[in-house]
Amino acid sequence: MSEQPPVTDAASTALPPPAATPTPIPAGSPAAGDGEVTTDQVSLGRRLRQPRTILSIALPIILLVLIFRVALNVDFGELAGSVARADKLLLLAGFLVFYAGFPLRGVRWAMLLRGTGFRVAPKDATEILFLSWLVNCLVPAKLGDVYRAYLLKINSTVSLSRTFGTVFIERILDLFAIAILGLAAGFWSFRTGFPPEIQFVAALGVGVVVLLAAMLLTMRSFGRRILDRLPLPARVIELYDKFEQGVFGAVGARSLPPLVVLTVLIWATEGMRLWLVVQALGLPDVSLGISGAFFVALIGSLLTAVPLSPAGLGIVELGVVGVLVAAYGVPLTEATTIAVLDRVISVFSIIVIGSMLYVVSGKRRGEGLSLPEAPAPAA
Repeated sequence: MSEQPPVTDAASTALPPPAATPTPIPAGSPAAGDGEVTTDQVSLGRRLRQPRTILSIALPIILLVLIFRVALNVDFGELAGSVARADKLLLLAGFLVFYAGFPLRGVRWAMLLRGTGFRVAPKDATEILFLSWLVNCLVPAKLGDVYRAYLLKINSTVSLSRTFGTVFIERILDLFAIAILGLAAGFWSFRTGFPPEIQFVAALGVGVVVLLAAMLLTMRSFGRRILDRLPLPARVIELYDKFEQGVFGAVGARSLPPLVVLTVLIWATEGMRLWLVVQALGLPDVSLGISGAFFVALIGSLLTAVPLSPAGLGIVELGVVGVLVAAYGVPLTEATTIAVLDRVISVFSIIVIGSMLYVVSGKRRGEGLSLPEAPAPAA
């Protein structure tokens, strides 16, 4: 799956209040008053039992089957045959390339946390991050990003608001990378000019870059001044200060170049995964170079930001198939085969492997981090 674009800056806006009485976060992890995230709010088992969660998973699957089988008349028999004939070694390569992105993401998040003065081992950061991806693949509304901050909180004494700041700036880096790399891949793939069907996507990419830059500039220069003029409680201002420290303290002049390199490598794994899936299928009517694979994969990653279903289920598949058919002339059944097999690697495998990790991981029980807590110098 592809990790996924920005989170909210307050847990209370990301999740509705639980119906049951909240269970306090363990005493060793003082989260009270620092975002007010409770155990019930982020309980994976509780969320999976909710009717709206079940509906958010089942409804997109049913709609996809109806759209592809009834409305578009996709040949499911041909799709299954293509998957069965796929080169298993190339599929394994795509799987390994995709999963190589998680240690890179863990290293990047550890660097961001170190920039705020908190040291976390890349191994711990990767484990927590992977568990958050599992949650995002099972539950809508981007709960996984809240769950990530919660797991770090119960395993350490780091500020919850500051952690949200690091997750937020990480998502900003991802959106910059998706927009810029997507535009570069698109320009290279469509050397004679963007097709009319893709011009809107290109314009959207430019708009995203400009909007993100303006938002960060506004937050940095005027964010606190704007809040000071509003009739807000002192506690809200304090939480914002910690959040802003997480956002801007995480990225320093020395750390920015390696963060950029890591972010590019992370998103390169997304593009290479899709390219290897296409190569594994060996479809005769499909001619999709590396630049085209990057362009399509990055559009799919951008669509996962829509929080209506877990991991953008239904939205991503339709978007990827639409781009493959409209921009690259891929036949509908072949395009559906590519999208389905790619999502098996990027979503279904995370559900399987992540569930096994969830069972054995001590992080969800607050057993602590492998490194002793000690402030690190700001990057």
